[in-house]
Amino acid sequence: MRPVRSLILYMALLLSANAAAATDIAALEALRDGDMKKLSFHAEPQPASTAEFQLADDAGTATLADFRGKVILLNFWATWCAPCRKEMPALQALQTELGGDRFQVLTLATGRNSPDGIRKFFAEIGVTDLPRHQDPKQAVAREMGVLGLPVSVLIDAEGNEIARLIGDADWNSDSAKEIIRRLTGDMAD
Repeated sequence: MRPVRSLILYMALLLSANAAAATDIAALEALRDGDMKKLSFHAEPQPASTAEFQLADDAGTATLADFRGKVILLNFWATWCAPCRKEMPALQALQTELGGDRFQVLTLATGRNSPDGIRKFFAEIGVTDLPRHQDPKQAVAREMGVLGLPVSVLIDAEGNEIARLIGDADWNSDSAKEIIRRLTGDMAD
């Protein structure tokens, strides 16, 4: 009889965990306003890419797993992308205000983007506080089903994709900041 009780208890815990996750998603969705209404939360977390990408300044390679423990806003972009140019200062402002031990904006130039072209792009728009990482063969973008640019993906601290926004957005908005604060446990006062 004991194994049956254990199974029942396990199933009850599993169902309550799924209900809590659904409630969390509903609470996060309720925070969406303005551009953040384009942010689509997944019913279940999705695995993020395991492909390697190039770190800025020839510092080697990394994978998204190297960033586990932090909530990541992964932004796929390119130097030729006009909406990316518009969005990048808001991403920098979000990183400047909320970046740290629990959150990071991770920018990933996808496709053919030379390091010099990326530096020039950042200099032209005044971005100094974002990484210049590259996905030259689009391995990460391909594994994550990125078909256009820009695309921003929220990755939880466990390394799973939990939401996606297609197109540019004001990531420096109160709505975006509140969503990030909730995900990192940093509630606004």
